[in-house]
Amino acid sequence: MTARPLASLSLDLDNVWSYMKTHGDEGWQALPSYLDTFADVALERLARHGLAITVFIVGQDAALEKNQFALRRIAAAGHSLGNHSFSHEPWFHAYTPEKVEQEIRLAEEHIERVTGYRTRGYRGPGFSLTPTTLQVLKERGYVFDASTFPTFLGPIARAYYFFKSTNLSKAEQEQRDQLFGSAKEGLRGIQPYFWRTQANAGDGRLLEIPVTTMPVARVPIHMSYLLYLGAQSRALALTYLKAAVNMCKLRGVEPSFLLHPLDFLGGDLETRVSFFPGMNLSTAVKLELFDAVVGELSRHFELVDMYTHAEALLARGELPTKEAA
Repeated sequence: MTARPLASLSLDLDNVWSYMKTHGDEGWQALPSYLDTFADVALERLARHGLAITVFIVGQDAALEKNQFALRRIAAAGHSLGNHSFSHEPWFHAYTPEKVEQEIRLAEEHIERVTGYRTRGYRGPGFSLTPTTLQVLKERGYVFDASTFPTFLGPIARAYYFFKSTNLSKAEQEQRDQLFGSAKEGLRGIQPYFWRTQANAGDGRLLEIPVTTMPVARVPIHMSYLLYLGAQSRALALTYLKAAVNMCKLRGVEPSFLLHPLDFLGGDLETRVSFFPGMNLSTAVKLELFDAVVGELSRHFELVDMYTHAEALLARGELPTKEAA
């Protein structure tokens, strides 16, 4: 019997303060959190579907005692953990090499101290990625990076974000000038591959598992985008997903499907980030669409966490190798 193709699920655990900070809102410095509420809602829903996913944690949240119970609950529920940097600043690409190493190391240390889980997967904040980051990851023994998002729509998403971010100064806008990447991100590979780094560890190669976009068109298919469509029409969102699944199957793409906390929390439970797409939807509506999305994906793929996906890719044989640039 032929094994079913895989689809990995991951969640970037961006906290409310990180959205407020990037948006330029006052009050983020107090590091407000919705992690307890998120854990209550999301862990129950994931368990209902029997899902184990990879959760990329921001190190600053792991460093704060008020968040540690929620993070331990996530780990205890059987979900694998990844590193999402310490400070979650989408201008990570502008950091010095020393700052890059510090951000990755501190996040790794705090996550392990709180959960006992040593992260070996990484995703950059705002999909920020540089050769220096890849080299640091390889030297620290990471198995994979998951920071690439091959879509041409980055500049459009950034323009929409700035339109909604009326509090940003000119200097803050310049700091965020690479948010969501440039249009050339759409030229990146959609299938997994190796980066060739300058690291001395092993052969210097690091596995890259891109966030999947629709093959050929390279438009987003992650849950937040489906919720944006779902706010217009549930039927439209599901038709769009089915088209993406069919394209993935035709092209032999095993999806890496991205989630965010606000895919689970509606405007009835979280009011501080109303600028985020889909926050006009209730929690119940979001969860119902999540159920439908998981149902569609599970009809075609075996749903796994990213570490399981990475192990399968490494076990199958040679993948293309690209220069880190």
